[in-house]
Amino acid sequence: MNSSISLIIWIVVLFVFMYFFMIRPQKKEQNAKTAMMNALAVGDTVLTTSGFYGVVISIPDETTVIVEFGSNKNCRIPMQKAAIAQVEKPEDAVKTESK
Repeated sequence: MNSSISLIIWIVVLFVFMYFFMIRPQKKEQNAKTAMMNALAVGDTVLTTSGFYGVVISIPDETTVIVEFGSNKNCRIPMQKAAIAQVEKPEDAVKTESK
């Protein structure tokens, strides 16, 4: 009887440990990425998952953006929002330069 109660307690402790160290951080990261994608706007500088920097020039629908790469104004590529790893707002760049 006593060993079965301690076993149940250990199983509960294991699930609580797994929740706080595995599931919860993944949910926080996913929520942060979703918030970043929702705040994406025309003129933002983005870093793609493949390592290219570009500027968002159009957001035609909910899952697609058109990004302009390099100084060549003819290099415009439509891509999925999921391929964006990082977003830098123009206001953030001005703040770091003025420090």
